[in-house]
Amino acid sequence: MIITMILHPTGKVGPGGVESMVRMLVAVHSLALASLPVVFLGAWGLSRRVASADRLAMAALVLYAFAAVAVMNAAVFDGLVAPNLIRQIVSTHDTATPGTSEGWRLVFNYNSYLNQSFARVFAVASSTAIVLWSAAIIRSGALSWGVGIYGCVLGAFTVIGVLSGLLNPDVHGFGLIIFGQALWFIIVGVQLCRVRNALPPPSHP
Repeated sequence: MIITMILHPTGKVGPGGVESMVRMLVAVHSLALASLPVVFLGAWGLSRRVASADRLAMAALVLYAFAAVAVMNAAVFDGLVAPNLIRQIVSTHDTATPGTSEGWRLVFNYNSYLNQSFARVFAVASSTAIVLWSAAIIRSGALSWGVGIYGCVLGAFTVIGVLSGLLNPDVHGFGLIIFGQALWFIIVGVQLCRVRNALPPPSHP
């Protein structure tokens, strides 16, 4: 996901750079789609590690699954549908009537609205999931309190920012959300590995 946001094309390009931009869009979003099952597998492992009777971790996993479906749709619209629309707009630019050209642009803008709407759903749902995981971490003491507090603050500020309109799910805003969440997941992953390595080896009869 980090690589996707770093390499995501931004800004305007000339006619000669359209095809390379389109190929980059397809490549980075395909990478993001391929990473989703891996990230969800890690989320499932985290939920098992910090599970408790209050089922905060289970609720977080359900919310994150919902968020994963939303960001999958966002990646499909932005990385697989949009490139085809861009190619169509460019190929018919010189031959299409004004009405046809405007129609393709309306479709492209509608696709962008769908992409950003699903990105908002992902941002709110995944951030809420991180808050619940962080609360479970603090209550269970399975991992450090620091990562739990960071997750609560990060998730709360992200939800408030998106719902208030201060944080827009464009390339820069969405990239900020992804980097903040990625840092949390990396810290959690490192701590989970340390906890696993600290456990005694299983005994065999």
